[in-house]
Amino acid sequence: MAQGIIFSIEEFALNDGPGIRTTVFLKGCPLRCSWCHNPEGLSFTPEVLKSSEGVRVCGELYTTEQLVSKLLRNREFLASTCGGVTFTGGEPLAQPDFLTETLEMLSGKIHTAIETSGYASEDVFQQITALTDLVLFDIKSMDSSIHKQHTGVDNTGILKNLKYLCESGKKFIIRLPLIPQVNDSLAQMTAVLEAINGASALQRVEMLPYHRTAGAKYAMCGRIYSPPFDPQVEVEIHNVFEQHHINTIIL
Repeated sequence: MAQGIIFSIEEFALNDGPGIRTTVFLKGCPLRCSWCHNPEGLSFTPEVLKSSEGVRVCGELYTTEQLVSKLLRNREFLASTCGGVTFTGGEPLAQPDFLTETLEMLSGKIHTAIETSGYASEDVFQQITALTDLVLFDIKSMDSSIHKQHTGVDNTGILKNLKYLCESGKKFIIRLPLIPQVNDSLAQMTAVLEAINGASALQRVEMLPYHRTAGAKYAMCGRIYSPPFDPQVEVEIHNVFEQHHINTIIL
């Protein structure tokens, strides 16, 4: 029985896939995005968070059996809304054994989705996407140097996984966190369009403009939020996707 570390389970989520969903946040991420909204999800181990409300431990160990039992309690209600369960993080693919076993146990019982940066080996990515009903693929940047500068990792493997996803026939949503002066240019959006245009199972593109409260949780993690971009600048929105008949929404 596999075990994993989870830092939050949120019920009644409305923007993590179709219908009403339970969203599971797996702890640990190999990326270090300069705009990260969930700094408490970066570490792979439980950690103490300190705030004006007190001290708490962030990160709880679950077996797959414990997690699946918890997730299936509301399956009839979730199914009635055409909803289900979404796994995010952190980076859920960074706990592959735990996620794989969990998805196998949920198969046929409830709709499942994963939200991922695509940063994983080809084997892990293909194995896990085969087990889930929907993939929410977060594209940080198509430009390799910008991606490396603002996430700390190379995007070569990510782009290979994106290409596989586009050709696989698996239903997927593209998510674009729009960061001012980083990845919100017309050139960036055009590069995304070129990568996904024609993918038969693409459901839509979701744009997520930068939220200025992104740094609010850093202090409680003992971290300092100092993004290498001006968070006061408004993001540019270049909706090149609808021009090519790709459904696009702004969250």
